[in-house]
Parts: sequence; structure tokens; C-alpha cells
Amino acid sequence: MKLHYKFLLILALIASPLIGLAQTFELTGTLRDQERNEGLGFVQVALFETENSATPITYSDTDVQGQFVLQAEPGDYVLKAFFIGYKDLVKDVQVNADVSLGELTMVSDVAKLEEVVVQTTKMPVRSSLEGIIISPENNLANVGGTLLDILRNTPSISVSEDGSISLRGSNGTNILINGRNSSLTQNLDQLPASAVEEIKIINNPNARYDAAAEGGVIDIVLKKGQDLGTHGGVEATYGTRGRTSMGGRINHRNARFNVFGGYNYRNWKSIGERSSIREIFEDQEKLDQNTISSEREPSHNLNYGADYYFGNNVLSYEGVYQYGHQFQTNTLFSELTSLATSGSEESFDYVRRNNEDEIDEGLDNALIFEHNFKNKGHLLRATASHSYRNQYKTQNIGIFTNTLNPSPENLTGEEQAFTDEVRNITVLQADYIQPWETGKFETGLKSNIRKFDNDYRYLRYMETSDSFVEDPAVSNQFLYKDQIHAGYAIFSSKKEKFEYALGLRGEYTQVDTYLKNTDEANNQRYFNLFPSVQGMYNLNENHSLKVTYSRRIDRPTSWRLNPFPDITDSLNIRRGNPDLEPEMINSFELGHLANFEKSSFTTNLFYRQVNGQLDFITIVENGISYSQPSNLLSSQSYGMEFIGISEVNSWYSVNGGLTLFRIAVDGSNISEDFTNSGFSWNAKLTQDFKLPLGINLQLVANYDSPEVEAQGRDLAQYYMDASVQKSFIEDKASILFSLRDVFNTRRFAGQTLTNTFSQEFRAKRETRIFLITARYNF
Repeated sequence: MKLHYKFLLILALIASPLIGLAQTFELTGTLRDQERNEGLGFVQVALFETENSATPITYSDTDVQGQFVLQAEPGDYVLKAFFIGYKDLVKDVQVNADVSLGELTMVSDVAKLEEVVVQTTKMPVRSSLEGIIISPENNLANVGGTLLDILRNTPSISVSEDGSISLRGSNGTNILINGRNSSLTQNLDQLPASAVEEIKIINNPNARYDAAAEGGVIDIVLKKGQDLGTHGGVEATYGTRGRTSMGGRINHRNARFNVFGGYNYRNWKSIGERSSIREIFEDQEKLDQNTISSEREPSHNLNYGADYYFGNNVLSYEGVYQYGHQFQTNTLFSELTSLATSGSEESFDYVRRNNEDEIDEGLDNALIFEHNFKNKGHLLRATASHSYRNQYKTQNIGIFTNTLNPSPENLTGEEQAFTDEVRNITVLQADYIQPWETGKFETGLKSNIRKFDNDYRYLRYMETSDSFVEDPAVSNQFLYKDQIHAGYAIFSSKKEKFEYALGLRGEYTQVDTYLKNTDEANNQRYFNLFPSVQGMYNLNENHSLKVTYSRRIDRPTSWRLNPFPDITDSLNIRRGNPDLEPEMINSFELGHLANFEKSSFTTNLFYRQVNGQLDFITIVENGISYSQPSNLLSSQSYGMEFIGISEVNSWYSVNGGLTLFRIAVDGSNISEDFTNSGFSWNAKLTQDFKLPLGINLQLVANYDSPEVEAQGRDLAQYYMDASVQKSFIEDKASILFSLRDVFNTRRFAGQTLTNTFSQEFRAKRETRIFLITARYNF
């Protein structure tokens, strides 16, 4: 793409009165796409005196069929054609009469300098210098699902019971939408898989990215469409328990504009159960709890935007709107038994039924300007975005004491709770890239400004007044504000065999929290430098070695800092800690990439040192367990990761990943009870079979081994999904049958053991479900 100096041309025309008197000839031709053999409309075509001339002699645009006409005096010229998404066309021409150049082809420019990818058919996983890239549409197991389903089927990633993400054993990940911070990432289960173009998993990001998060960066790229013309698709899913999802997307693009939009409606229903047993050794006390739950959540997701191409500039707008309404009922049965001092056994039973009604609404808007200079890859990009999310939850709670039968006549107490949480995130960013012959220089500035307001009101029913009265000892309003102002610079160079990038990022952090009830404020100010190193040595065209290093930070989240307790279960209380400090992480990686025509294999060795490890610890006081986050002394993790993708033959392909790692947690600064270590591993395997009659079969297997925590471990979980797809109408339409968790084995479980108490839990949701999905693309 080259800069058109139109204003210089106009000046030249004004200053040259004789130009209209000179003899001119016509130069004609047709530009076509090399792959599709279609005419390219609205392509800018110009004549220059020499290849290095900055000012054109004359210029024009092709018509809808790709035809152009230029007027020129006799002479030798250089013809150039420029079009976004295509390599520049350069051709020497001689004009001494009317000249027809016939048909000229332009080649799509799909090269990506920073990716080492396998150029093959629809690979669902691709390896790059920084990590892996996931294409969700190429994995049948994701059809009809959400973003969390995609991540569950991604190598190196584990998804917990509450939807939190763990990457190589680390719970700290920086999740972005289209490369930007967004409050919409608070509920990943509201984002449908059909709206996602690709996901980038960056284990050791360079200085271009925020230094936040221990595990790395997960960048979710939403669909917007870039092909010329009008394209789109519709999709509908129906499944067990009336689960429903349906939506569509469309985009239209010409040489000047690209407009796109997509909508998805989802109504997902689920049931589940959870059990836990806690024993306090000294008191000989045992707490046995069982919870049954049901939920339904209709939701709407709309993403939309437009691109405007003018000269060497692109102005883009991107927006996302989400609305979800969740209805949930949780009934907790508790049996507390203890051996009294007299030697007799005492027991206490109670039931707590919680009916929740929660509305989630989110809006994300971004404006992006990009200017491409004369030299390819030389650009300036500026982004301004704002993200808003409002979560309003109503809880109506019934208490039934001295019984395990929650019938109306046994009701002994009522409670209400209202949570109104508003999140605002504003991001301002500017990036500049200056390439040269063997490398490039990148620099940029970014400001990330966040404000979270959590207003929690708790009321108890008082018989004396026959009304609900607010309890000020539990109600609270917590305000969280932070500003992170950053600047970075990256120098990279690429030689025949070796390429590297050296980066440095500086971040100034300002955190302010305020607990309105107690008039308690907490302020933090600090500045940190974060270096990054990336290098790759190409042994030959198939094999490469890479090494990466980055220093990172994991700041405590707002809800971890809020000291007020969550008393949903009065015998198991969770609270925050306003005195938390950020983790500081040093991360190293050494890898080998092997790329062949139809396969790719990546092996990584990694090591991570965390100072001030943030972890939840549990203590028991007066028969009540309190769980809160604390800064432990440190933690270390190291291991090996293997990712393989291969099209074995025309009817069978396989991809998968195996991650083995050891975690050692040192919490001796608090107690020896919080020091633990252990070995863990997880494996994911996807197999695709092309059967006769255009039928595709896919089997996906996942296994996560037990994993250590500061006071115990999470137990293993494993499951398998199966899908069958049949395509029609030249692969434009398809119907898919899928069975999730074929053997109904997926569940979450864990154990905690200290010198004073032990605790075990098991949670099982309805995971074996059948889905049928119909698709049509145009």
C-alpha cells in the first residue's frame, strides 16, 4: 500500500498550463483477483516516472469490473496499483500510442511476520512465536456453545466450576476482546462461540501487551468479515432440557466501506448438585452440606461495526452489546454434628433456599484510526474505547432451622439481598511501528482507567415490624478505582536464520478503594518496569528454536480487596482482603517448532517464579470457616508442553496438547499449613474423520489431573464429546449432531487438609447433553 499524493498532483496540474496541449494516449487494462479470477473494483491505479517517485503523473480507480483508463504523454513509466489486503502491483510500461495491458492479477497479502503457521486446510490450532491461535469454527465441538466451551477444548487451558480460567496451572490471565480490555469478559459464558473469529493464547507476551496477569494473555477476536461483496450466515441450536441458541451475521464490503453485524439469542438451562464435608479435629465436629440448583438464562449478544478506507487510512468502529437475565434457585441442606463435652452427640440441621434474579447488561464501544505510511508495515494506530457493565442481582432467601424439610410450615426466617455493581473501563492507546530492511521499531502509550461500584444491601425480616429491615453490619458499598498509565518500546531484527525482539514497558499504577460503611480508604501508588525478550533461530525451513522471557505483574482484583463478607452460607464465609499486594512474576520459555506441509509440532519448556503469590486460604473459627485471599511468600512452577496438529491423510486429522508441570507453593510466612507442592498434567485430543457421503465425525477428549493448592488439591476431571456433521449445498449448509460428556464423567472435586480441619467437596452439573445445530453460510 503506497501513499497517493493527490494534493501534489493538483498543484502540478495548476502549475502546468501546457499539459492540456500535449499529445496524450490511453493506457487501459483490467485488474483481477489471482485466486478467485474476479474483477477488482475501486483499486487505485497510478503512473509514476520511476519506481521511487513520490508524485504520480496521473491516477484513477478501477470500475466495478476492475477496468481502468489512464491518460499519459509518450514516455516510459511505472504502473502501480494499490489495494488494502493485496500486494502492490508494479509494472514497467511504455506509452507511444494507445496501449492495452489486458488482464493483470493482484495477489492477496496474507503473510504475517510474527506467526510461524502451517499453511494447510482448516487447522483448528496453529502455533506462533508467542503461543497458539485457535480457529473455533474448525472444531465441531464448539458449535452451539460459548466462549468457555472453546477454551475447555484448548490445549494448556483448564476451566473451573465457576468459569475461571487457568493457563498452565495459573489462574491469572489477562483476557482481551479484539485486543482491548473490556468489562464484558466478566461473564464469558454470555459470548457465543459463533461470534468468535479466533482466539490468541499468548503465554509469554512482549512489552506491547499489558504486564497484567501471571499466566499470560487470551485475546478474543470477534467476527467482522473482510471479503469483498456480501457474506453472512445463520445458525440455530436446540438441545436437552430445551436449550436454545440461534443467531446470524452479515457483512458487506467494497473498496471504501466494510459494514458488519451479528446477533445471537441464547436460552440455556441447567441443573446441578454440590456436596461438601468438613471435619474440625479438636471439636470433633462434622458439617455435611448438600446443594441442589437449577438455573435458566436467556441472553442476547449483538456485535456490529464498520470500516472506512480512504487513501492510506482506515477508520473503524466496533461495538458489542450484551443482555442476560438469569434465574437461579439454590437449596442448601446442612447437617452439623459434634461430640459435646459430656460425651453425647449434638446435632443441628437447617436449610437455606436462595432464589436469585440477576440482570447483566454490557456495552462496549471502540473507535480505531490507522494510517499506513509509504513503506509497507510503517503505520500509526490510535484507539479509544469504553466498556460498561451493570449487574443487578436480587436474592430472596428462606431459612428453615432444625429441619431438613424446606416446606412452608417449617420456614423460620427470611432474608433479602440486592447487589448493584457497575463497571466502567476506558482505554486510550496509540501505537507506532517503523520498519526497516532487517527489522522494525515499535513504541506506544496506553492509559487504562477503571471504576467499579459495588453496592450490596442485606435485609432481614423482622416479625415485630412485619417488614424487612436492612442490616448495616452486612450491607456495604465498595468503590474501586485504578489508573494504569504505560509506555513501551520494542526493537526487533530479522536475519536469514535468526530473529529477535527486545522490549521494555513501564507502568505507573494508581489504586484507590473506599468502603463507604466504615469510611475506610486504601490508596496504592507504584511504578514498575517490565522487560521482555523473544528470539527464534530457524534451523531450516521446517525446524525453529525459540526462547522468550517476560516480567509480569498480577494485581489483586476489586472483589478480592473488598473486606466485607459473602454470607450466602453462614457456616462458610468468603471475604476479601484490602491489604493485598500485587504478585511479581518472572516467566521463561524455551521451545521447538516443527512445521511441515500438513502438520505442526510445538514443544515448550517453561518456568515461572512468583513472588507474593495470591491464593485463597481457609481458617476455622468457632465452627465457621473463613476463606480469604492472602499474599503467600512465593510459588514456582515449571514443566513441559507439547502441541501437535496433523492431517494424517485425506480422511483423518488429529490435534492435541499435553502439558506436564510441577507447582510448589510456599506460604510459610503465614503458616506451615500453607506450604504445598505437587505434579499435575492435562491432555486434550481432537480427532476428525471424513466419512463417506460427506459426513464428518469428531471425537474430543479432555483430562485434567489433580492440581495442588496452598492447603490441598483439586481432583482430576475428564470427559469426552462426540459430534457428527453432514454438509449440503456445496458445503454452504450443514447439520450437526453432538453429544457432550458422552460418559457423564465431568465433575469438580477437591480436598483441603490442615492440622486443625479437613474439607472435601464435589460438584456435578448436568454435562451430558444432546444438541442439534443447523447452519447456512452465504
